Amino acid sequence: MEQTKITVEATISASTDKVWDFYTQPEHITNWNFATEDWQCPAADNDLTVGGKYFARMEAKDGSFGFDFEAVYDEVIPQKRLTYTMTDGRQSTTEFEDLGGTTKVTTTFDAEGEHDAEMQRAGWQAILNNFKKYIEAN
Repeated sequence: MEQTKITVEATISASTDKVWDFYTQPEHITNWNFATEDWQCPAADNDLTVGGKYFARMEAKDGSFGFDFEAVYDEVIPQKRLTYTMTDGRQSTTEFEDLGGTTKVTTTFDAEGEHDAEMQRAGWQAILNNFKKYIEAN
């Protein structure tokens, strides 16, 4: 069976170097890596090397649910592209396109089989929108 791929994107009013830093540095990841205001990302760690591990703790603020999101990097091209494989074997690629004063961020990921594809797209898009909101406010 062919893997369903989902793409989300946002154009951000910031330079590519700032977008890259805010997207990859743990002290920033914890401020934007959640889809809704009733969730949080209290911890993150990011080893930006091929074979390096990405880790983010995501949980409801009321403590009712949470999970660890983990992946290993397959490709790291600073300010251009990140590709990683999640613990369940799915892949995700994020590309950073310099548009001269703004940056287009596009993530394409393998859908998982448990949830509806549109729900997954909406969730990942909400996180990317939260990233855009965070970086543009800072």
